[in-house]
Amino acid sequence: MPNNRLSMRQIREVLRLRLGCKRNKHEVGAATGVSATTVLEYTQRMQRAGLSLEQALAMSDAELEARLFPPVPPSGVQRPRPDWALVHRELGTKGVTLELLWNEYKAQHPDGYGYSWFCDQYERWRGRLPLTLRQTHTPGERLFVDYSGKKLGIVDPDTGEVRWAELFVAVLGASNLTYAEATWTQQLADWIGSHMRALRFIGGVPRVVVPDNLKSGVHKPDFFDPVLNRTYGEMAAHYGMAVIPARPRKPRDKAKVEAGVLLVQRWILARLRHQRLFSLEEANRAIAQLLVELNARAFKKLPGSRRSSFEITERAALQPLPPTDYPFAQWKPARVGLDYHVEFDAHYYSVPHKLARSQVEVRATSATVEVFHRGQRVAAHARSDRGGHTTVRDHMPPNHRAATTEWNPGRLLNWAASIGPHATAVIQHMLGSRQHPEQAYRACLGVLRLGRDYGQQRLEAACARAIDHKAPSYRFVATTLKNGLDAQPPQAAQAELPMQHANLRGPSYYH
Repeated sequence: MPNNRLSMRQIREVLRLRLGCKRNKHEVGAATGVSATTVLEYTQRMQRAGLSLEQALAMSDAELEARLFPPVPPSGVQRPRPDWALVHRELGTKGVTLELLWNEYKAQHPDGYGYSWFCDQYERWRGRLPLTLRQTHTPGERLFVDYSGKKLGIVDPDTGEVRWAELFVAVLGASNLTYAEATWTQQLADWIGSHMRALRFIGGVPRVVVPDNLKSGVHKPDFFDPVLNRTYGEMAAHYGMAVIPARPRKPRDKAKVEAGVLLVQRWILARLRHQRLFSLEEANRAIAQLLVELNARAFKKLPGSRRSSFEITERAALQPLPPTDYPFAQWKPARVGLDYHVEFDAHYYSVPHKLARSQVEVRATSATVEVFHRGQRVAAHARSDRGGHTTVRDHMPPNHRAATTEWNPGRLLNWAASIGPHATAVIQHMLGSRQHPEQAYRACLGVLRLGRDYGQQRLEAACARAIDHKAPSYRFVATTLKNGLDAQPPQAAQAELPMQHANLRGPSYYH
């Protein structure tokens, strides 16, 4: 096990890929950035805990951590390690296996390591050797994806300006079936959308997708420990596939898509070089027509074509597509404010008040905004495209709920009417300026209670001054009274009562 334990979210991903997607420990390690030994250790901990994958995923982070990492006794004396160079040389002898070499090791060191550890450590040692292996792809196993370095020019029909579009390319490992499309950017939304359309094109889901270390897909490129973008990993989980990024500066890891990019540049981009395209949709229609010809072209050294090879050998090996497409979601870390709301896209959404000041994660789709704390969803709201607040009553502390129950717009307006028309106009404006009147209750009460300290006559004068200066707020009224500005004569042009504004509801709204 590594000295620094993975987060529970990463551990869940290791278990999902190993037990749910049935990937071997080396593939899971490459996808999650841990060693194969670590993957094996987590799997063995699951077995020792007597848990199934479904049971583990249903547990909270704290419950799963307690089951997987019970207290362990102090480690014993270091056991002897094999000579891996000798093991490697002996394996070159015909008939010699790792099991035979382990039996000889155990005969020499009865207190030595077990067979699983022996195999894992040898694989790790061998992985450091500078070897190049010719890749053999299993049908339905891998989909290689990348962007072409060359772009496609699209003409703006109004200005004649040429805008350059990116070219996304995907190639299946076994049959070489190729997909391509144009997108305006390489940003996350286009990256995820291209994957979804590529999967619909091939009509199934491979077990592994191999991207380059593009920032939209890989948050932290690293030779040994790549960190996937959260949305990219979520999309992979939705389709039931693993993401294993190519190693930086190792083009042979994605040789299929490198060749596919070159092929698309020659047989699609080159053929479109004299064609004037006026929209992204028109460009993708032209690319789709040329893709049919590209995949139908006969191989030079093998029988058939990409399309025929796919239909014969690979289509049946793919996993089925899920019933629905992945709903694109953005993830954003956030800290809950003192008012138990988090901000996303200039709008504030409530969470349970006990989480005030806590670090959370916000997941936003086109329709919803969800808030997660330590892997558990704590709030869900309909997404708003305008500024303001969305507050769930159950998220409020008891004293705030009591305040919203005790007060209502009618009661506040009646109190203001007993002071004067200018006070009524200020309260009406403050209630109407919020999406939910409850969000203005505290400010309204603050204005009205100023009459207890300064008298209703002065409060009415201060409200008249606030209307005159188009600043009907608690802060302005309180400052006016504190500094005695309410005694100054009003300006010549008074604002109309009640104040007129497109966002105000009017007195009839509250009755």
